[in-house]
Amino acid sequence: MSFRTLALTSPGPSSCLTWCRPSPRRTSRSSTATEYLSRSPRYATLASSRDTSAVVACPFGLLRVANHSSAVASHRIAWRRISLQSMPECRFNPLMTLYLTDDTPADEVWKAKEEGVVGFKLYPAGATTNSSSGVTDVKRCHGALKAMESSGMVLLVHGEVTDPEIDIFDREKVFIETTLAWILNAFPHLKVVLEHITTSDAVNFVSACPSSIGATITPQHILMNRNMLFQRGIRPHHFCLPVLKRETHRREVTRAATSGDKHFFMGTDSAPHTTKAKISPCGCAGIYSAPVALSVYAKVFEQERSLANLEKFATENGPAFYGLPKNTNEEGNRITLVKEPWVVPQRYRFGSDHVVPLCAGMTLPWKVTRE
Repeated sequence: MSFRTLALTSPGPSSCLTWCRPSPRRTSRSSTATEYLSRSPRYATLASSRDTSAVVACPFGLLRVANHSSAVASHRIAWRRISLQSMPECRFNPLMTLYLTDDTPADEVWKAKEEGVVGFKLYPAGATTNSSSGVTDVKRCHGALKAMESSGMVLLVHGEVTDPEIDIFDREKVFIETTLAWILNAFPHLKVVLEHITTSDAVNFVSACPSSIGATITPQHILMNRNMLFQRGIRPHHFCLPVLKRETHRREVTRAATSGDKHFFMGTDSAPHTTKAKISPCGCAGIYSAPVALSVYAKVFEQERSLANLEKFATENGPAFYGLPKNTNEEGNRITLVKEPWVVPQRYRFGSDHVVPLCAGMTLPWKVTRE
């Protein structure tokens, strides 16, 4: 089957577009999430809202807000303000999540549900950028997880253990065998998304689960293997967590993404860390993929001769999992991928600094246009 043009309903939700997880920078303890996000450059929102109609927004990781109702209000105001400034004509809907901690009380889960929050993000403490206040022992979250199961909220999981004795390339596998297995045994009706999966272990586990368990897949984890971290030197802009894996895992994750299986859907995990934050003695984990994500997915799906399944992966499976309607064919709800080579910019301005996107300087064969 040959394609020159693909028309898709605007993808949504695309899980964990993480521009609201910016590079660490100092903020005063009195700063609110609204103030911090409003100071952030707007391009990351523009890139996200241009190609997607809805995103599952990662919780505000740098500033831990104890009162979830206040956090919801701050997040919603900031997202709405910046989205309208970035692209006022775009129908962009950030779906809010909150940061799960050891001491998240069950009643806050129900309050968040009433506020329209779709789920909580489980970051094992220290697993990734801005996760220092994450969960140290999932069993301490028993009450919150029980409330999530009862209320129908989704648990979004960064699936890695943080034990320094565990090899970094095995941390997803060990997390699945230990922490995730315990969660699903203790809460069999809890809806769980294992985010940004990277291994054949994750693919096999999720594939065997009921429809209440899903997984997101990023563009970088189907495009690159771990060799790309060291191609002709250290490549800080290819460093993300979970880290890129060996080629055998990349192939299995690609197979899952392109299969059409409803368990798997798009989730870019796009992280616009600035050049200064990436190129430093302790560089941030994260890849900025928002401007190129759909082009990269199309490239890989075409290589796998599975372009017919791209719409399921990008626009159908995710909304179905979250119980959201698929976007209609109304004006403004469709984007078109055209077989037209284009060169990805080397960088984008981000306030007083820059961000380097995935595939910087490369020529991609598919280009996004809007109807």
